[in-house]
Amino acid sequence: MNIEPSVMKELLKLELLNKSTLLSNGNTSTGNETSGGTFSGMLQQLMNPSAAAANEDDAPSSKSGVKGQLDALLAKSGYWSQNTAASKPTDFESYIQQASGRFGVPSSLVKAVIHAESAFNPQAVSRAGAKGLMQLMDETGQGYGVTDPFDPLQNISAGTGFLSHLLAKYNGNEGMALAAYNAGPGRVDKLGIANDNELMSKLHLLPQETQQYIGKVLGLKSNYQSDLS
Repeated sequence: MNIEPSVMKELLKLELLNKSTLLSNGNTSTGNETSGGTFSGMLQQLMNPSAAAANEDDAPSSKSGVKGQLDALLAKSGYWSQNTAASKPTDFESYIQQASGRFGVPSSLVKAVIHAESAFNPQAVSRAGAKGLMQLMDETGQGYGVTDPFDPLQNISAGTGFLSHLLAKYNGNEGMALAAYNAGPGRVDKLGIANDNELMSKLHLLPQETQQYIGKVLGLKSNYQSDLS
């Protein structure tokens, strides 16, 4: 059964949003429990189209079946109001656009990663030693020719190149690529998953920081998509 990519992407965002909210509140229950099983039910409908069709026949006034339920649940959760507000231009727009065009990574995703990693501070340094706007480890930066990780142009180019590599490695699955960007490709590979759909079922095996990171970046990306860049 092939699930429409746009629908699967929104389901992933919703599940990550639920988990991120629970983690930040110190709640260890699953997102499915929080939503009263609604998320699980929609996913089951997607995997069982005949049942979904029967449900839609019972409720002909519903909006677009499962997709309509998804939109309604996202709206109820506050997702749209939180993540679709108009974004302000960044201070590194030309560098982001240059890297985006060179490596084929959406500029909205590059901006979201920078925002989540350093809040656009080119001098940021993490406790682990990651540096600059996209929080590059020295080894990663050097692999992309970085001589000064605090130089915005070099940092954004290398970080976007690395992100492009991860997107290619995981066949365009953004959730997996972001998990690898935060936790390392080795940790993601050990999960034995092939796509974002499978990632949802094994999120609990990733560090809480990574679970929150994926949801945060996807939400920020939606924000920056309202920018025409």
